[in-house]
Amino acid sequence: MELWYTEFQTPNVGITCKTKKTYHTEKTEFQDLALIETEQFGRMLVLDGTVQTTIEDEFVYHEMISHVPLFTHQNPKKVLVIGGGDGGAIREIIKHPSVEKAVLCEIDRRVIEVSKEYLPEISCALNDKKVEVLVADGIKYVKENKGEFDVILVDSTDPVGPAVGLFAVDFYRSIYEALKEDGIFVAQTESPFFHKDLIKSVYRDVSSIFPITRLYTCAIPTYPSGYWSFTMGSKKYDPLETDISKIPDLDTKYYCPQIHKAVFALPKFVADLVK
Repeated sequence: MELWYTEFQTPNVGITCKTKKTYHTEKTEFQDLALIETEQFGRMLVLDGTVQTTIEDEFVYHEMISHVPLFTHQNPKKVLVIGGGDGGAIREIIKHPSVEKAVLCEIDRRVIEVSKEYLPEISCALNDKKVEVLVADGIKYVKENKGEFDVILVDSTDPVGPAVGLFAVDFYRSIYEALKEDGIFVAQTESPFFHKDLIKSVYRDVSSIFPITRLYTCAIPTYPSGYWSFTMGSKKYDPLETDISKIPDLDTKYYCPQIHKAVFALPKFVADLVK
């Protein structure tokens, strides 16, 4: 008998994958968690019925949320990831020689533990000596750590459940205060096709706080519409002014010097969202 997994990405659209095996399911303190094996995308982490990452396409998201801000900043030494319990962003961050410390602040301990067990390719850097792993509320953590970080990444789930507060203007103000004077932050901000109002709202809020705000996009097959956005807020550095000739090879599969600026060239319908 064939088994298929379907995520309803909107009330009218979904993604369906043929599955080979279910490795693990549980209800954690915060959300429903599943780890399954799919024919097309390999092992897949699902939270509250929503695909978070897969072995086949995870590199796109993790490289793009990490390397764009870290290479925009000229010398990132201390980096915070809020959410991101699978460890993929941390893996990319510690590829940067300048980084002395990377802090992961994930509210759900079981996401970290299950990722370590079933997604070792993604979580492989969580035990690195440069990495500190905290099981804590990211909203509270940034409020308690002012002027601490060069770069902050908000690697959240969709804006429901435990992640809803990670899309609020008060949270962005706390991030601004947690950054150093030349700090940068990036948040994943969903699909330009399916989440137009959210992108508008986040961009407006971030623009009201940070002097430099940019939206960039990339292609992620298992995410809603296959087209994803990130919003950057920067106190000093403009990603469009990055000297890409100085970007070294970090053994990436999606990110490259040429794409660093190209991702900020938005289709007209996306650019219109943030006018």
